[in-house]
Amino acid sequence: MSALYMIVGTLVALGVLVTFHEFGHFWVARRCGVKVLRFSVGFGMPLLRWHDKQGTEFVVAAIPLGGYVKMLDEREGEVPLDQLDQSFNRKSVRQRIAIVAAGPIANFLLALAFFWVLAMLGSEQVRPVIGAVESGSIAAKAGLSPGQEIVAIDGEATSGWAAVNLQLVRRLGESGQLQIMVREQGSTTDSPRELVLDKWLKGADEPDPIQSLGIRPWRPALPPVLAELDPKGPAKAAGLKTGDRLLALDGRGLDDWQQVVDTVRMHPDTKIMLRVERDGAQIDVPVTLAARGESKSPSGYLGAGVKAIDWPPEMIREVSYGPLAAIGEGARRTWTMSVLTLDSLKKMLFGELSVKNLSGPITIAKVAGASAQSGVADFLNFLAYLSISLGVLNLLPIPVLDGGHLLFYLIEWVRGRPLSDRVQGWGIQIGISLVIGVMLLALVNDLGRL
Repeated sequence: MSALYMIVGTLVALGVLVTFHEFGHFWVARRCGVKVLRFSVGFGMPLLRWHDKQGTEFVVAAIPLGGYVKMLDEREGEVPLDQLDQSFNRKSVRQRIAIVAAGPIANFLLALAFFWVLAMLGSEQVRPVIGAVESGSIAAKAGLSPGQEIVAIDGEATSGWAAVNLQLVRRLGESGQLQIMVREQGSTTDSPRELVLDKWLKGADEPDPIQSLGIRPWRPALPPVLAELDPKGPAKAAGLKTGDRLLALDGRGLDDWQQVVDTVRMHPDTKIMLRVERDGAQIDVPVTLAARGESKSPSGYLGAGVKAIDWPPEMIREVSYGPLAAIGEGARRTWTMSVLTLDSLKKMLFGELSVKNLSGPITIAKVAGASAQSGVADFLNFLAYLSISLGVLNLLPIPVLDGGHLLFYLIEWVRGRPLSDRVQGWGIQIGISLVIGVMLLALVNDLGRL
């Protein structure tokens, strides 16, 4: 079933985002009087095709990894004299800029629409209350302590842990002061804390911002009673069964599942001894943990889980917006994620963020499937993030991308004449090399995650 979700989720995601992106080019081109010859979603052999009254051929092709809008252009073939005024290359620089920019802008508008819907649907969020602070950590040195609620980071309100993580991700690889506002239990007064960052998580392959500060979110205690097992995991291989209650790990008593998680995570490829209560009897079960993760410091893996329990009502908050307020929230989230995406690319370029965080088609397909299986809200959220990424990447000033064409047209606007065909040819060759290189790097990262 998960494979089906992955296939359907990927096809829907790519279909929606590519179609909307190309429709942006198509719609503005028509408004500027350019004749559109073909609107294709996908590449390769056409599966469906039809024509409209203006002669545009619409195609759904076999390879759903992109799309294109082909316009009448003298640079690509002979144009009849009576259609010269409909040729793309005959349009003013401003019109050509508008047509090219319309694709990425359409992606940002689509993300805003998704975020608008999500804001109206609302969500349940866990209050970002600190459960524990590691001794000697960045958080401990700043005076953070269990029971405090994080209400803002760098001036941005944090309604839940997802918002906390997002604000922390924006500071990866940086040095300086991280401003956090906290609220004590039962208090209505907020107090500031300053956390000192020094090239924080610079170049980390799998950064975990909250944990690296020494903060553990509060969560209700989970009894260490196994409720699920990975069929191919170490726990199943060792003979553990659902319903087993873990009493001790290497002689250390257990009363909360988090103790198991913390210990296992620190011991990849290690043999441990679990004392288990099963059917009223206690038995010792040796388990050889596996290792997971693509970083130089992989985490231990047991392959077991426990049953979730209900959270206390006071730890959950409902966040939703009315139709008008949701527009502002959608615009804010679109802007925030656009800036974060661009900033992350800059940090990768300067080595502040590991290039291993770059994802390719395999990871996108896996996330598409997982979010589709999780529900409509999660899938819309994924589509919004992916649409923003598509918009930002297409605006990069790399020839062959929309941003590269915009760069050429802006130079033409300033100079009063276009760059020579020779210079543009060099730029396109460089652009193709860069794009292929990035795609290969992303694919290698994907294979590494597998």
